[in-house]
Amino acid sequence: MKELLKNSGVILVLIGVAILAIPQFSHSTTNTSLVIGAIFTVLGIIATIILYKYVE
Repeated sequence: MKELLKNSGVILVLIGVAILAIPQFSHSTTNTSLVIGAIFTVLGIIATIILYKYVE
């Protein structure tokens, strides 16, 4: 269970990258999709840093 919690930040980053990549390949880039992808990516990076520091 701790491994899943520890890797949840990385999973958020991968979700953010997927959200950013899908509109790029479909040629329909909107500001909404870019903002949502950026939010997931930044939250994933922050979660990774915090979780690696506090979860043993």
